[in-house]
Amino acid sequence: MIDPDSQIPMVDLKGQYLKIKPEIDNAIQSVIDSSSFINGLQVGEFATDLESYTGVRHVIPVANGTDALLIALMALKLQPGDEVIVPAFTYIASAEVVALLGLVPVMVDVDYDSFNVTAAHIQKAITPKTKAIIPVHLFGQSCPMEEILQLAEANDLFVIEDNAQSLGSVYSFSEGKEQQAGTMGHFGCTSFFPTKNLGCMGDGGALMTNDDDLAFRAKMIASHGQSKKYVHDVIGCNSRLDTIQAAILSVKLHHLNDYIEERQLVAKRYYEGLSDLNSILLPRKMPYTSHTFHQFTIKVTNGKRDELKKFLAAHGIPSMVYYPLPLQEQEAFTDIVREGEQLPNSELLCQQVLSLPIHTEMTEEVQNFIIEKIREYAEQRE
Repeated sequence: MIDPDSQIPMVDLKGQYLKIKPEIDNAIQSVIDSSSFINGLQVGEFATDLESYTGVRHVIPVANGTDALLIALMALKLQPGDEVIVPAFTYIASAEVVALLGLVPVMVDVDYDSFNVTAAHIQKAITPKTKAIIPVHLFGQSCPMEEILQLAEANDLFVIEDNAQSLGSVYSFSEGKEQQAGTMGHFGCTSFFPTKNLGCMGDGGALMTNDDDLAFRAKMIASHGQSKKYVHDVIGCNSRLDTIQAAILSVKLHHLNDYIEERQLVAKRYYEGLSDLNSILLPRKMPYTSHTFHQFTIKVTNGKRDELKKFLAAHGIPSMVYYPLPLQEQEAFTDIVREGEQLPNSELLCQQVLSLPIHTEMTEEVQNFIIEKIREYAEQRE
């Protein structure tokens, strides 16, 4: 029986920790015992582990996912005024780093069903000034990368995958080859923010690349532009993954496939419990990619998204709106963006989307309560 006065969490980080507490505690203690808090052995070990997991040639751990995107753009030697295409429906970091470097973020629309950008949307925005594309693998599944990569190659464009939300998602090419999201472009960038499917206990991020020269340059930029100690070849920054966070991530990486499977099971129960409601569209799983369900994001199509959100909150059920505004409508971008096309899908999604609780520790009892309340609300209004 669910306590009506209790608050259901969006993500249960404490419950996840308690399941693997001895492993995590031992990993943290090993760092404390070594006292190598910066650039300790565990940082390199985690990078090697993640290379093995993803199949990518190089992993460069950094301080957070935003830094990863920033360093990737710096490593590509883009010049002020160059245009970089980004989806309008995403978290601000994907476009923020573009503007920080004096580049021009060009907003394009996304596919209504998958939430992700497509080659067709990107194509409309390409100009002679376009130098790069940042496809964002949103909510747990990959963009249609085969077509995006073909378009990029035809137009001599760099591809930086923003894989902060879809680590572990597998993309299937038409000829049958499979590749992990984040390993297909010139760079892939990810975040280890605590609520991510692979999250640390603080902040963290990483770049991934199969290009030896780009990897060398990214490592150099992340360490003040140093090619060796106190020899600075380029302007860089200070972006390091702390040793304690690397040790924690190495432990959790070994559980990542289980975490993904547990989220997929929660998603399956949502599909089974909510699929017949007329006013709610459930997330569409695209045929070319697996889905890790970083979020389970529904669309409320009757114009009453905010009303449903308030109804759920009144029953102790949290929900989140990712995202309430398309990027081109954010005040921060007023004078520095170029809209690549009309953005009706992004604008509509911002009015309809609602992300439901989904995490590795969710019990069937709690989820049934959530489903029951959504059904109660929807059926009263249909």
